[in-house]
Amino acid sequence: MKRIILVILIYLPLTLLAKDFNVLDYGAKGDGTTLDTRAVQSAIDACTQNGGGRVLIPSGKTVLIGTIYLKDYVTLHLENGAVLLGSPNYSDYSTDTHKNMYKNEPHMDRCLIFAKDARSIAIDGYGTIDGNGYQKNFTKAKGGRPMMIRFVNVTDIHLNNITLINPAAWTSAWLYCDNISVSGINIKSRVNNNGDGLDFDGCTNVRVVNSNFDNSDDSICLQASRPDRPCKNITVSNCHFSTKWGGMRIGLLSRGNIESVTVTNCTFQNIQDSGLKIQQNEGGEMKNMVFSNLVMENVPRPIFMTFAPQRASVDIPEGELEPLTSMHNFSFSNIVVDNSKLDKNSAFFLTGFPEHRIEDISIKDVQFVVSGGGTAEDANKWEIKEYTQEVLNGWWPEFSLVGTLPASGIYARHIDGLVVDNFNLIVLNKDLRNPIVLDDVLHADINELRLNRTLVPLTKINTK
Repeated sequence: MKRIILVILIYLPLTLLAKDFNVLDYGAKGDGTTLDTRAVQSAIDACTQNGGGRVLIPSGKTVLIGTIYLKDYVTLHLENGAVLLGSPNYSDYSTDTHKNMYKNEPHMDRCLIFAKDARSIAIDGYGTIDGNGYQKNFTKAKGGRPMMIRFVNVTDIHLNNITLINPAAWTSAWLYCDNISVSGINIKSRVNNNGDGLDFDGCTNVRVVNSNFDNSDDSICLQASRPDRPCKNITVSNCHFSTKWGGMRIGLLSRGNIESVTVTNCTFQNIQDSGLKIQQNEGGEMKNMVFSNLVMENVPRPIFMTFAPQRASVDIPEGELEPLTSMHNFSFSNIVVDNSKLDKNSAFFLTGFPEHRIEDISIKDVQFVVSGGGTAEDANKWEIKEYTQEVLNGWWPEFSLVGTLPASGIYARHIDGLVVDNFNLIVLNKDLRNPIVLDDVLHADINELRLNRTLVPLTKINTK
């Protein structure tokens, strides 16, 4: 009997026994010039049909592909030194890979790696996925800019130890997925526009740890494009952010609830716009978020919060706005910011909307260094533009639409419930603005506010 079993095992096709499916065995050349899409897809198909395993991109090889489709129980494993390279030809990217959920951006509908309605998939290894997204290959005028990764309605996903570089648009879009683990990845996205890092839309139970981000747009986004799919239970820790725009953006796409978020032990450096950019625009509720143990350098708005109506979703007809619901329960603590090299436009900026206040914000234990330079004119600037439809003019609520603020430390408007405790502001050059300015703020409690190491009396807090 043992001999019969041994003979059977010897003569069974190797593909039925293998848990590793090397793309070279399915016809891939791996020379960086031959299009290997069909070979890689064949390996993926064989892997899932045989109960799952690893699809191997071997070290020392550059495998050129157009759109591929990940499936159940498949781990796409890139060995150390392996490169999975996106095709420079837009026609090699399929049209059946869902869509970008933001308005006015159908040129980003296509993608390189796609999965839908799948379970238990992974991308890992110490190799590199290179989107090859240079502007010489992809622009809106040339047809479009494919994203690198898009997952739709996938459960149980791991993205581990991989390097992701040069996408033509976003690095990744995760739509309505559950149980996501991202660990030890490196993203470098600077060769084209809108180079977001990780965009989680309507996702639940997400963990992002021990990762580095260098982006031309927001590094991590939390959003909810569908009213029935909340973005919930999100933890981000031990990450470094460097980006042209926002370290973490929460909102804009906000038709569903965005809630239960913690961000801790992270560093932010050389960011053009904001470290934490929290913006509720559509009909969902935003609540229950904690941000702690953060260090920032050259980040002009460490915290930028807005609550203002604006259409963001591609699924909302043009000209329609969803009503604002509520935005409440935010805690920020143990934050060190060095903006000594920046200009006077450096402040914590928190603004609700007339009759729609942000509720219950706590800012505690902050060290904030700024260059100063605010003038008497800046100090008396009380007519700060609201983010109305006329001011937005179809765009997002950005700081540039408002301009210099009348505060050197914190400007807060349309808030109900603001606690500021142990806020230490160092202003290096002469600044005629007060450290904190409050406009239509109810139930404010300001304690232990120091300006250049001297306790500031409450009379130095402007209130309107």
